Amino acid sequence: MLLPQIKQPGQLKSLSVDELSSLAAEIRQFLIEKLSVTGGHLASNLGVVELTLALHYCYNSPKDKFLFDVGHQAYVHKILTGRMDRFDTLRKYKGLCGFVKISESEHDVWEAGHSSTSLSAAMGMALARDLKGEDNKVVALIGDGALTGGMAFEALNHIGHEQKKLMVVLNDNEMSIAPNVGAMHNYLSKLRSDRFYLRAKDEVELLLKKIPAIGGKLAKTVEKMKDSLKYMVVPGVLFEELGFTYLGPVDGHDLQKLIETFQQADNVDGPVFVHVLTTKGKGYKPAEADSYKWHGITPYKMESGQVLKSVGNPMYTDVFSQTLIELADKDSRIVAVTPAMPGGSGLVPFSLKFPERMIDVGIAEQHAATMCAALAMEGMKPVFAVYSTFMQRAYDQIVHDICRHNANVMFAIDRAGFVGADGETHQGVYDVAFMRHIPNMVIMMPKDENELRHMMLTALEYNDGPIAYRYPRINGLGVAMDETLTPIPIGTWETVREGEGYAVLASGPMVQVALEAAELLKREGISLHVVNARFMKPVDENMLHALAKSKTNMIVLEEASEAGSLGSAVLEFYSKQHIFDASVSLMGIPDLFIEHGSIKEQREETGLTAVAVCSEIHSLMALHPYEYGKSSFPS
Repeated sequence: MLLPQIKQPGQLKSLSVDELSSLAAEIRQFLIEKLSVTGGHLASNLGVVELTLALHYCYNSPKDKFLFDVGHQAYVHKILTGRMDRFDTLRKYKGLCGFVKISESEHDVWEAGHSSTSLSAAMGMALARDLKGEDNKVVALIGDGALTGGMAFEALNHIGHEQKKLMVVLNDNEMSIAPNVGAMHNYLSKLRSDRFYLRAKDEVELLLKKIPAIGGKLAKTVEKMKDSLKYMVVPGVLFEELGFTYLGPVDGHDLQKLIETFQQADNVDGPVFVHVLTTKGKGYKPAEADSYKWHGITPYKMESGQVLKSVGNPMYTDVFSQTLIELADKDSRIVAVTPAMPGGSGLVPFSLKFPERMIDVGIAEQHAATMCAALAMEGMKPVFAVYSTFMQRAYDQIVHDICRHNANVMFAIDRAGFVGADGETHQGVYDVAFMRHIPNMVIMMPKDENELRHMMLTALEYNDGPIAYRYPRINGLGVAMDETLTPIPIGTWETVREGEGYAVLASGPMVQVALEAAELLKREGISLHVVNARFMKPVDENMLHALAKSKTNMIVLEEASEAGSLGSAVLEFYSKQHIFDASVSLMGIPDLFIEHGSIKEQREETGLTAVAVCSEIHSLMALHPYEYGKSSFPS
């Protein structure tokens, strides 16, 4: 066994290519075994075993910088850099992160949970290296899916212009999280399939070398000939014209060929683009057969590949999926738009039933947002289905193209709130704060899955501008589902439990937390009033006036950033109304990034639990005692 002996990547240099191949097999078996227990990104990591081994064999990390785009394909890198013994804690609270993490290792130099950033970061590191007079190598690894992101094109353009020495490795497995779309995908497909160039390119170069250099005029002719032939036989001409030396396609599972290619790349004084072909899920038949399903997987039976799923109520995403189909059956204006997340956003059933009304733009959130604005302005009803964390990437377009035009776009914001094992790069806790201050925007969140259905109809029937409904990455409560949907009056809150003296204004899943706290406080004789503050914008001004008038002490409870979200909206309302004696306490996510773990653990860490609510009520009672029976609470 070689794997237990590898503690640092420098040890790879003493191995033969045959030994590296044996090590690759051991790494695959290790990943299959460990992830069967922890879950995680299996298919993508099985596909980059040889590629990662070859990079560490040829280069000297951490002096040489490896930048993994997205970072969820860096498990092999983690194994080779001394973290193998921590894989039992993968994606668990206080355990090994599922993405590259600078605080974990000196070998992790760039963190990313969103795609298409590695090329820009690599350019920054190459510039810094040259300005400091250093001599390290910079290598950016990017997938074919991430290469559809606009930021990647911006970086390619700049890198080619500056001609700094760095290497871009394209891990081309023909599959990101979902099937790739677009012209770049089609171009790469042509490169993969056109094997003619491998022989033709070599023959052209050999021919040109045989022509004696007998004068400048002939030399210029040869160069023109070479350029013309390049267009005919070199499939990487796009990257060549951008200023890169293109090498490939290379078999990403052939260690000898990979090593030779990287050595060849080192001889180029400028940017190199290495096109590597890999098989996602390589070495594990279930993952090879369905790399989409096995991209991010829950625990499974290693022998059979059977996924171990807990039985429970439908997830909010499933409810959204089914309800959207119901609404689209009755309204042909509905168009679903996703930035490369049809599966995660629950849109696959919609795409099967309404293929012409399902638009996957690839990893291009900015484009998706502006396109939705235009669709809406032409009378359609676009539903932009997007994770909260990925919607951040389209902030300018939401402000400039959607809200400024007051375009009637519906935002279906999935993964709102804590996301569990994906951690800080994916937490959906900032969208309320960054959308609430934009004019024309309406934001709402349901207390349960049934209310989500009504909110979806509310959004569909709303014609006055952009409107968002956000929902969490959890199972629903199992409540009864209404067959007939009715719109909810915009900006109205709902009292879900009567009480007096102290009230919790809660949104989304926090309504249930508040109700649990109310049951605990009832044992102490405290009657807690619970409000479903389902609209973050606009707020229910009538209810806020009534709460202040009755001298009620309030807690705003939300699974969102404390700064700028619903609690801020309540405080701003009272400030504008010159109501300065209202008692408002905020319980949201503090000013720090919350790392990976279970959602339960993340809520405990941030104090968003029933016990924490009870503690806050006790603190309010000490500061603002309330005499029961002396005042009346508004209904």
